[in-house]
Amino acid sequence: QVQLVESGGGLVQAGGSLRLSCAASERAYSNYARGWFRQAPGKEREFVAAITGNTYYANSVKGRFTISRDNAKNTVYLQMNSLKPEDTAVYYCAARYGGAHYSPQEYPYWGQGTQVTVSA
Repeated sequence: QVQLVESGGGLVQAGGSLRLSCAASERAYSNYARGWFRQAPGKEREFVAAITGNTYYANSVKGRFTISRDNAKNTVYLQMNSLKPEDTAVYYCAARYGGAHYSPQEYPYWGQGTQVTVSA
C-alpha cells in the first residue's frame, strides 16, 4: 500500500510561486509513475503533470510548472511559477505502478490534497 502526503500549499498573489511536495511511503519505488492533479470547486479533477523517466504537463501549465522527483527521499515536487487565479484548486498527488497516465481513474493511490489559492 502506497501512502502519499502533500504539503506546500497556501495563498499567493498572481505572478507568485509555490512549491508542492508529495512524500511517499517506502513502497513507492522509482518504478511508480507519480502525478499531480487539481480540482477546483464545481469542476472535475484534472491532470496537471506526471513524471516517470520523462515528464508530462497539461497545456495550461506548460512552461510555468515543473515536476521533479527525488527517489532517495521518495518525494515528488511541483514547482509552480507565474501563478494565475485560475490555478486556484486543491492539488492532489497520485501514484500508479508503471507508466504515467492523464486520467485520474488510472491512479489507485492518492494523497489528501493541499489547497492552493491565487489572488488577483
